[in-house]
Amino acid sequence: MDDLEKWPEIEKAATGKRRELVLQGPAVDKRVSSNGGLASAIYSLTLLNYLEVSQCPSLTELHEDIQHLTNLQSLILCRNKLASIPNVVASLKSLKVLDLSVNNMKVLPEGITQLKELNTLNVSCNSLEVLPEGLSQCTKLSTINISKNNITGFPADFYSERLDLLSTLVASDNSIDRLSGDIHKLPALKVLDLSNNKLSEIPSDLSDCPKLKEINFKGNKLNDKRLEKMVNGCQTKSILDYLRGKGKGRQGEDGGDVDGGRSADRGKRQQQRKKKEKVADEQDEVDELNKMVVRVLHVSDAPTALTVKVSAEVKDVRPYLVCCVVRGMNLKSGNALKRFLVAQTKLHDDLCGKRTIATIATHDVQLLKTPLIYDVKPPTQLKIVPLARKEMTAVELIRHLQLEADELRKQKKRQNVTGLHKYLQILQGKTLYPCLVDAEGHVISFPPITNSEKTKIKKTTKELFLEVTSATSLQTCKDVMDALIVKMAELNKFTAEHQEEVGSDGEGDTPQEPASSCETSSELIIQQVRTVDQDGNLKVVYPSKTDLSKDVSNLTVIW
Repeated sequence: MDDLEKWPEIEKAATGKRRELVLQGPAVDKRVSSNGGLASAIYSLTLLNYLEVSQCPSLTELHEDIQHLTNLQSLILCRNKLASIPNVVASLKSLKVLDLSVNNMKVLPEGITQLKELNTLNVSCNSLEVLPEGLSQCTKLSTINISKNNITGFPADFYSERLDLLSTLVASDNSIDRLSGDIHKLPALKVLDLSNNKLSEIPSDLSDCPKLKEINFKGNKLNDKRLEKMVNGCQTKSILDYLRGKGKGRQGEDGGDVDGGRSADRGKRQQQRKKKEKVADEQDEVDELNKMVVRVLHVSDAPTALTVKVSAEVKDVRPYLVCCVVRGMNLKSGNALKRFLVAQTKLHDDLCGKRTIATIATHDVQLLKTPLIYDVKPPTQLKIVPLARKEMTAVELIRHLQLEADELRKQKKRQNVTGLHKYLQILQGKTLYPCLVDAEGHVISFPPITNSEKTKIKKTTKELFLEVTSATSLQTCKDVMDALIVKMAELNKFTAEHQEEVGSDGEGDTPQEPASSCETSSELIIQQVRTVDQDGNLKVVYPSKTDLSKDVSNLTVIW
């Protein structure tokens, strides 16, 4: 039986009923080596929907008990030394993301073809020679990366109209020597990378892919030297136009059809292609107009990334917290800041149930004194400078707010309690209050009541620190944060499109100053933030790959 003292992450995930677990790096690798693999207790964490085990060269195999983790949506097993994956992976019916990149795999189990919910498959940097037959059964696949393997071709059923969501296929640095003309059967294909393979021909039928926007065939020795020169220097459109021209029915010296009568079929196909192209172009124009882009910056790519330490005492008060940093939010132009504050209030009223379910707080990153601690304090000792007020204790603040709520009820002649009454009641009877404390000991957030004037966002704020807390569940925090980021993306897009003048609402900036070009971009960058316990063990990282995955058709999340 495994010694769980050596695997505190697994023990905490079990006792805390967590849905995410990340094990990575030299310390974990050492335990994997001494244990002869992962601790068997990991396979009893049936609530997990995100499991990552990475950067562990001692991990060479995965036990068949992985089949018990049926709630998994993301399984990340990259940068290990896995030689194979058990076929029972087919049992993971909820799996959406499977990352097996940078391992020692020579074959993939057929069980992968049974993953009906799979949308992302990454098996790059292995030693694969073939792909399993039946991938077309994974009808929700949108991204496949098989680069840097020894693959010689695609299975026959791969070119299937059933894969009508497959938009990105990366197969560079392999030994693929033939691309079938049936590639045109993939209706959603937008990105195709077959660079550094052994292709001698590119089928003219490729030009019949209605949505194809980006192709890469560099590093292939093509028989058509003009085409070879084009793929090394020309834009995708030029290459597709050339292939389209080659595809027109060729005629022999006597004027007969060399294709033996197939030109009529090709002409019909070309008409169908043009019709599809027109529809696709119109849809792409609509998509482009509506598109909102969120780019996620991983903590490993940001050495100075914020980390929030969580004290053990918050468990009995307000245990759940997720945080992130947002860059690229334009608050300077026109009424952008006001629109954002109104949207936050609406989220508080609706999704957060008047703050009784969850609470949002926003801070200016430049005003934060890190590191931050999510802690508890007795009501008489918790001091804060609330928004638009002078410094006071939590006791004084709640007394003031209670009087204001009572006065408001009298003015409106209401019998029932107001929203303010509702979230004030949350702390009734608590001997300790939750708070976010900066490196200087100042309370910058007192959920669900208020956050501090010291870190208040303004029109000049360039980076925002977002926090969502709840006493309900971690998933509640994530859902609220997801909704907040989607709303921010919508607002940023609106601001970029309308290009309002900076300072037009008279809040201290130079009036009539046009928005700069960098401020009119609507792309948001989300920097992941880890929350850890007092010993530095990971509690949660937001966003993870299972977050921001709601079906928002015009939202593109780039990981």
